[in-house]
Amino acid sequence: MTKSNPPNIDDMLPDLQALGFSEYEARAYLTLYRSQPATAYEVSKLAGLPKANVYAVLDSLTKKEAVQPISENPLRYVVVPPSVLFNRIAETVAKRCAKLTEVVPHLSQASDDHYVWSVAGKEALAAKMHSMIDAAKSHIWVKSNETLLMPYRDTLRRAADRGVAILIILFGSKPAEFDFGYPSRTYLHEGNGIPVGIAHQLVTLTVDFEEAFVAEFREQARGSYTRNRPVVNLADSLLRHEIYFAEIFEMFGEPIQKAFGPALIELRKKYLPTEQVRALERMMRSGDLTPAADVRT
Repeated sequence: MTKSNPPNIDDMLPDLQALGFSEYEARAYLTLYRSQPATAYEVSKLAGLPKANVYAVLDSLTKKEAVQPISENPLRYVVVPPSVLFNRIAETVAKRCAKLTEVVPHLSQASDDHYVWSVAGKEALAAKMHSMIDAAKSHIWVKSNETLLMPYRDTLRRAADRGVAILIILFGSKPAEFDFGYPSRTYLHEGNGIPVGIAHQLVTLTVDFEEAFVAEFREQARGSYTRNRPVVNLADSLLRHEIYFAEIFEMFGEPIQKAFGPALIELRKKYLPTEQVRALERMMRSGDLTPAADVRT
């Protein structure tokens, strides 16, 4: 947005109203910002507000510390700069939300730990992952494609810097990108990181034996989050066995591949649906072990 192409005031009204401004207050603030300093009469005329209301509107904005008078004869007003006003509102709202987050759960003796919450949309999924990583106290376990995990690398690094142990099972070829130092470790899945099937779209994340999150980053991104103890235990168990397998592969990778074939094809033949086995075999014949086919790990 440039000065030669300023935003439309009407487009900004909903955001200000969502912050607690009335429509008249929002119009007065934005109009005054554009034409300050201005008298009540000038604000009324420029904003299209009724003269009978404009003094009450400006008085209300003054009490909200959104505008302030700068002269008395005639009385003119200027706005409090947006950087000051909206940062103050953001801090106030954040403090209130933090307080409510702490206090509201005490209204009920029932725990919400038995729920599994649905999360929809890439932004919501990303926000949940960042918040879980930021809140981790002792450890983080995650299984993910490296491309999906890359946006969280800095958040993971901050967690590692404050002493959180991070274990990653990685689909990809760049484990060094997620080297956060001891005691954190990153393992390539099954020793080679080949993203079989839809692994390039999935993330499994558990934190501190208390939280679990599973996300599917398809076109319609969706996921599930829970503190439900049995479900968290299930997710932790799955990741724990991935970690066991990663360490076993680190020591005995060649004999395992020799016994079961690349991508463990001989083992997967026993348990995958026929179509998924055929898809994996086609990839292997073509030499293209990519995440194109719907072959589940």
